[in-house]
Amino acid sequence: MKELVEILAKALVDQPDKVEITMVEKEKSVVIELRVAPEDMGKVIGKQGRIARAIRSVVKAAATKQRKKVVVEIV
Repeated sequence: MKELVEILAKALVDQPDKVEITMVEKEKSVVIELRVAPEDMGKVIGKQGRIARAIRSVVKAAATKQRKKVVVEIV
């Protein structure tokens, strides 16, 4: 999951070296925190949150194979 979010985020931003991902695992859920440079925040969120929603959808689809609930937070 972490690698998937990292690949997607680095493809979207201008400064891929500033992408940081933190993963916190709980019993049945995983929280993935995505941090990018402030000037790249708009590119990751997109107009009306469309890109952020798409990232969450892709990660959620991948998470169903592992039967875990995944939450992607953009910090």
